[in-house]
Amino acid sequence: MAKRFPTTRYVEAMNDYIPYGRQDISQEDINAVIEVLRSDWITQGPAIERFEQAVANYCGAKYAVAVSSATAALHIACLAAGLGQGDIFWTSPNTFVASANCGLYCGAKVDFVDIDPNTYNLSVDELERKLTWAEKQDCLPEVLIPVHFAGQSCEMEQIAALSQRYGFKIIEDASHAIGGSYQKQPIGSCQFSDMAVFSFHPVKIITTGEGGMVLTNQEELYQRLIRLRSHGITRNSDLMQGESHGSWYYQQLELGFNYRITDIQAALGASQMQRLDEFVERRWFLANRYNQLLQDLPLILPWQHPNTDSSWHLYVVRLKLDKIDKTYGQIFEELHNAGIGVNLHYIPVHTQPYYQQLNFKWGDFPKVEKYYQEGISLPLYYGLTQENQERVVKTLQEIVL
Repeated sequence: MAKRFPTTRYVEAMNDYIPYGRQDISQEDINAVIEVLRSDWITQGPAIERFEQAVANYCGAKYAVAVSSATAALHIACLAAGLGQGDIFWTSPNTFVASANCGLYCGAKVDFVDIDPNTYNLSVDELERKLTWAEKQDCLPEVLIPVHFAGQSCEMEQIAALSQRYGFKIIEDASHAIGGSYQKQPIGSCQFSDMAVFSFHPVKIITTGEGGMVLTNQEELYQRLIRLRSHGITRNSDLMQGESHGSWYYQQLELGFNYRITDIQAALGASQMQRLDEFVERRWFLANRYNQLLQDLPLILPWQHPNTDSSWHLYVVRLKLDKIDKTYGQIFEELHNAGIGVNLHYIPVHTQPYYQQLNFKWGDFPKVEKYYQEGISLPLYYGLTQENQERVVKTLQEIVL
């Protein structure tokens, strides 16, 4: 009988369990949330705008729209970009399923672009080849969603140049990447895109518990985003059909959603933003330390493009399985049994049963499939101590050598 992984309840009860990621909540964060709870507004209030402004200012974007999750952010970004029934959009297969699901919610058709085997991001060379083919087949995408995997930006300048040539809009899935930069500009500035999306899930760089945000420099997109997050409703008389009936009046201009974030969450996010540089600096320190401690093991260590400064949401190594006398599954299970909470980012989206019903199959994107067979995410988070990091390395060493 195959061994079973320890249950989540069991491993979390272990005093020495090291998760792959976790939030860091300070007393200042707690105080900020308490202040909102004692105020007149716990939702749809001023804390949300303060949080949006803090992120927009940090990234150098004109507008920011906070929502209930990054999935919600991706969904309304696709709608704001005009993605609709029968349209085509492309994304990376090396991502969480939300990056592909968001376009399907709009009735569009998804396809994928294989990854760069060095960065694990969407490959610009593969993208250009596929665009050349798609133009001949009359099936060019309306929207491209490049994913900044592990916190490292895709090659956005080249992608933007291709968008000018082929006419697609760009939504950066920067869920991993707040605090990182591309060509010395903050990720989220939208210098080479129409919109960018962040995630504030607890394992990300900063957290609101759950939450997401869309950034853009285009006012028209901004106005539509703020409507879409709240039922498609506006109170702006300039946008209404006919005259307003009075200060109480609103109109629903389109079909929107309740994707609002609360002031409670926004207060936590704004407080966390004050520590963003500190969080990223610590992750850089730990990532560089992993690079030193792991260099003699049979692993491929993360490669960083010279145009990027990653926020290091993840530290992913690839196992040189031809030099290790164990299978991937054995290594993963032994690490978990030793209390090391490694993870796998990601199972290629096109291999999921739902996507196989859409006629995708194993073998469609060989580079990401090979990566999937070898990649493993080691623990990396602000509160990871050097002692625990050394334990991760020592345990991995004992297993693979």
